[in-house]
Amino acid sequence: MHLNAVRLQRTLLVALLAALLLSLAGTTLVQAQTSAEPVVLTMFWGDGCPHCAEAKPYLQDLQKKYPNLELQLYEVWYNDANLKMMDQMAQQHGFKASGVPTIFLGDKYWVGWTDEIGKEIEDTIQSASAGGTPTAIQPEGDVIKLPLIGNVSLKGQSLLVSTLLISFVDGVNPCSVWVLTMLLALTLHTGSRKKVLVIGLIFLTVTAAVYALFITGLFTILKIASFTKWIQVVVALFSLFFAVVNIKDYFWYKEGVSFTIDDSKKPGIFRSMRRVMDASESFWSMAGATVVLAAGVSLVEFSCTAGFPVLWTNLLTAQAVTPLVFAGLLLLYMVIYQLDEMVIFGTAVFSLKASKLEEKHGRILKLIGGMLMLTLAAVMLIKPALMSDLGDSLIVFAIAAVATLLVLLLHRRILPAFGIWIGSEKEMHKKGAAKKRKH
Repeated sequence: MHLNAVRLQRTLLVALLAALLLSLAGTTLVQAQTSAEPVVLTMFWGDGCPHCAEAKPYLQDLQKKYPNLELQLYEVWYNDANLKMMDQMAQQHGFKASGVPTIFLGDKYWVGWTDEIGKEIEDTIQSASAGGTPTAIQPEGDVIKLPLIGNVSLKGQSLLVSTLLISFVDGVNPCSVWVLTMLLALTLHTGSRKKVLVIGLIFLTVTAAVYALFITGLFTILKIASFTKWIQVVVALFSLFFAVVNIKDYFWYKEGVSFTIDDSKKPGIFRSMRRVMDASESFWSMAGATVVLAAGVSLVEFSCTAGFPVLWTNLLTAQAVTPLVFAGLLLLYMVIYQLDEMVIFGTAVFSLKASKLEEKHGRILKLIGGMLMLTLAAVMLIKPALMSDLGDSLIVFAIAAVATLLVLLLHRRILPAFGIWIGSEKEMHKKGAAKKRKH
């Protein structure tokens, strides 16, 4: 009996210890499950922003997956207080907020939205939930410093690259180049380098100012209207129309609908140029006549150049850039836009010779612009979020370039090798064949 009692006591003691250990383990497990520090993720978004529309459901799913995740959403397009909050948080993180969505998590931040950004955010949440601290401020390579703007993040968006490439292609349009070369050619007949310098500088400055005002007006209209899906579709369709006409001009130059300076308007432009020359005896008269000419020509050129400004301002509106960022990017746009004309002008000043834009060059420029516009319009209709990522946007521009080269190769090499001619070349080939038969 005594032995049995001892065994019973030992059994009860073991059972009690086991229960105590299980209880402690359970408490520890519960504490481990509930002790994770809250992870606060803040997203600033715009109502109608397609990138934000992709990001929000993804982040809400993450909130369900990670119970300790606290999701804070602030709309900034219609709420000035939220916009101010975004600017303040961006300043604290050492960059200038330039678009939406802008997402903050600890010391990390992201601008724009891609699948890669989503994966980075989830990895950061996992690290923070496991006791880690969100660190790793964006690498310096993803941040650039622009005059008047300050630090601008390139991570997750591509405004700078898009501005550089679009403005460059926009600048090499046949309309503005033709007017400048004609004006310089007439001025060079005077033999005065001073007159060439004065007239050229005034012409470039005025045309740039008028174009900049036009772009600013477009941006203001889109900003007021706010970026919505239907505006995106309208802009894309408008750009598609411009693209098709420009590509058509490559094959059938100035036939049918054409975004070139109409031949009927060229005599009037020539007469205006002559008046500039007639007024060249007086500096102020010459300057005034050049200003009037440049302003008038700029208005005529809008039909040639309106496509790219519409596309570009739409990109900026979609990312909700601030007026200051817009001003800085517009300045960059105008510098690149005028680059080809400044080269032509500089050559004329130093050599007293004017280059002439031939039809074949104008057609190729039309094709380049048309293919780029077509590619951008298609992206805007299918997946506009691609233009918010630097890598994806470069791929888009590369596709446009490759497509242009393929069209040139097919039209000028491959098809003619099989006796197939398309566009103006068909008529030229017929005329050439007729001349050979006569001989």
